[in-house]
Amino acid sequence: MALFTKPVLFCLPFVPKPIMRRLAARYIAGETLQEALERLGALARAGHPGILDVLGENVRDEREARAVVANYKAAAEELARKKLDCYVSVKPTHVGLTLREGLALELYTELAVHLQQLGLFLRVEMEDHPTTDATLRVFTALRAKHPNVGIVLQSRLFRTPKDIDALPPGPLDVRMVKGIYLEPAKIAHTEPEPIRGAFVECVKKLAARKAFIRLATHDDLLADRCLELLRTAGYRREEYEFQVLMGVREELWKKWREAGHKVRVYVPYGPEWRPYSIRRMRKNPQILGHVMRSALRLG
Repeated sequence: MALFTKPVLFCLPFVPKPIMRRLAARYIAGETLQEALERLGALARAGHPGILDVLGENVRDEREARAVVANYKAAAEELARKKLDCYVSVKPTHVGLTLREGLALELYTELAVHLQQLGLFLRVEMEDHPTTDATLRVFTALRAKHPNVGIVLQSRLFRTPKDIDALPPGPLDVRMVKGIYLEPAKIAHTEPEPIRGAFVECVKKLAARKAFIRLATHDDLLADRCLELLRTAGYRREEYEFQVLMGVREELWKKWREAGHKVRVYVPYGPEWRPYSIRRMRKNPQILGHVMRSALRLG
């Protein structure tokens, strides 16, 4: 499959929208909030809580960033009205981090206050390494005043264990991921097994801090290692959960749910689905491989 990904990546911008949309449909809920709510409702009926993400990043001006927050606030009101077990997840550069760190903090704060009034949770996402320091500063400032805010950490980065040590005191809610961005070898693990090993070590450090840990993975062997670690640390099943991407390895969702673990599903939507898909596939060609295998039913 790897032999085919490079030419396919080159051709992605020229793929007709209907074909591209069909490829992305399994992994992206749609362009509208209504489509996302329908998908979240179906997942809820199947026993899966959700995460709602409005697609987009690297906004170009302040008005765009403020419009993003308005969209999230409207979406959150619908989640609350429908009483869905779902929180919202927001990328820092989608709310202006690359324009001005203070703007991102202001907009995250506005959203955190709105969500707190609705009884909802806010996740500050993590993007590529040039934004990591600013993202953690924004999160620390938010967390000082708003308990309904959590962070994402990436095991791929060498720095993450120290970042865990530096997280603010008090209850922590961390989404632990391997990391989707292909980072330079001088600052990050680049091979699968070191990334897995770092993931386990990060979970161990988070468990020592009694964090609520969201295991975001589709790697069943890694999941087994983390579950054993959490059992040894005395974690109860209500103190952690699995988080998965919509449409990816659904057989694992069933296995984990039947074993009594909560499995929360990440549901992205929005008109930016096409550029988002192309950027993600270019930044990490492994994603394209997963999509192609699924589309061709190769596993």
